[in-house]
Amino acid sequence: MPASAKRKGPSEPHAPEEAAKSRNGHAGHEVDPGLLLKFYRDMLLIRRFEERAGQLYGMGLIGGFCHLYIGQEAVVVGLQHALKDGDRVVTTYRDHGHMLACGMDPKGVMAELTGRRTGYSKGKGGSMHMFSREKNFYGGHGIVGASVPIGTGLGFAAKYTGSDAIAVTYFGDGAVNQGQVHESMNMAALWHLPVLYVIENNKYGMGTSVERASASKELFRVGCYAGVPGEQTDGMDVVAVHEAGRKAVDYIRSGQGPRILEMQTYRYRGHSMSDPAKYRSRDEVTRMRTERDPIDHAGRLLLAAGTVTEDKLKEIDREVRAAVAEAAEFAQNSPEPDPAELYTDVLVPA
Repeated sequence: MPASAKRKGPSEPHAPEEAAKSRNGHAGHEVDPGLLLKFYRDMLLIRRFEERAGQLYGMGLIGGFCHLYIGQEAVVVGLQHALKDGDRVVTTYRDHGHMLACGMDPKGVMAELTGRRTGYSKGKGGSMHMFSREKNFYGGHGIVGASVPIGTGLGFAAKYTGSDAIAVTYFGDGAVNQGQVHESMNMAALWHLPVLYVIENNKYGMGTSVERASASKELFRVGCYAGVPGEQTDGMDVVAVHEAGRKAVDYIRSGQGPRILEMQTYRYRGHSMSDPAKYRSRDEVTRMRTERDPIDHAGRLLLAAGTVTEDKLKEIDREVRAAVAEAAEFAQNSPEPDPAELYTDVLVPA
């Protein structure tokens, strides 16, 4: 298996000769060792945070739905490092990793998960609905495909106000064939809006394989009818993700309109904490964990480059675990919201 592989897609998505390159063309990528170390640490933070969130859910300290991002860490980490301050992010209900990658404080995120006053939405949003204007994170959203029109609106706002910011809009393979997705992409193409649409194709929409749910298996072509170019990338390789993200961001920021990136990734856990995931085999999950894990892959690259030692990686893991433990303790010791909080932020003042 190549150490780093990316499927390069077409600049014009309907060109058959370019489509072949999208499916079969692989190229190696190089990245600054210091940046790769940052990738590794950020992915590990998401992994350990999600593991602790799963534990707290099992203890009854997190209520409602909880969708873990374990396995998909390379997607958001690689892409977020291709952005600049001021770019906007919106995503779906599998959103904890996106919050952390945007620079949101793990303490505030964990406090919100546990419904505490110190959480990002003051304990009212929970797992799927927390926001940070300060970090330009416009929320997770529980409705399938809802992030796409919202992200398109963020792109419209950026263009309308003359900002050079772009809107990164994450959604899953299960949302690709939603009507609002197609309508939004049509508008974005028509008005040349600065929107990067990121399809996190983790192979299963809730419990149905994408092979059974989508007539087209090349999801990056979802916007081809409107002329929105796209490409397919190895979403388990953070270096490949970052390279594809950098090129897409440059394309969009230059004023050429929206672009699509389909990230071929995989979630290790069920759709949510209540999902036993019986629609796939244990061997399949084990194979992905052992052969394609994004954190292990980045660690091997760092070791091969001589950037770190095994002891240094263990030290990083200890530091990350300590930060996550501190976040969990902070959340559990934080007060619950005052009942009066139910009546705040309901209406926008005139």
